[in-house]
Amino acid sequence: MSDSREKTMRLTRIALLIAMNCISAYLIIPLPFSQSPIALQTLVVNLVAFLLPPKDAAITMLAYIGIGLIGVPVFTGGTAGPGKMFGPTGGYIWAYVAAVFLMSWFKGKDYSFRRYALVAVVIGIPVIYLGGVLQLKGVTGMPWEAAIMSGVVPFIPLDIVKSLCAAALARPLLALGLKGTQG
Repeated sequence: MSDSREKTMRLTRIALLIAMNCISAYLIIPLPFSQSPIALQTLVVNLVAFLLPPKDAAITMLAYIGIGLIGVPVFTGGTAGPGKMFGPTGGYIWAYVAAVFLMSWFKGKDYSFRRYALVAVVIGIPVIYLGGVLQLKGVTGMPWEAAIMSGVVPFIPLDIVKSLCAAALARPLLALGLKGTQG
């Protein structure tokens, strides 16, 4: 594949995954006891890590954050701006950058459902929760226990399911040629 064609494919993969992430942020279920809703977004964040090399995965999430910071309503539930990113739930979004980089790094070069699922559950979910809870506590001043009970515990079961779904979806998407080169 020519260098020009590879660059075009790389940018296309990044753009498609940014768009998928933007759309997934609108698919939410608000929870009355939490500032964070249930969102489809974690599934797409996992796909970003599974389909792209580490650098491209991080670029994808940084571009997504940049789009939201300038005011395009792409954050959870159609929100945007610095108020969201520096508010109680912005830490989850910031953590996407580290999570996708680390998951992509540890996923390996060849597809393996077990490995992808393990990386998502053992690395991705904890990194996202850590960033989220740190900012939730920092911004609201709530006690650690309350931050964990409202910002982590209710989401664990479904986030595991979304991680498993993303690991399963990665195989056919990689087979379609959506895989970026490692690097």
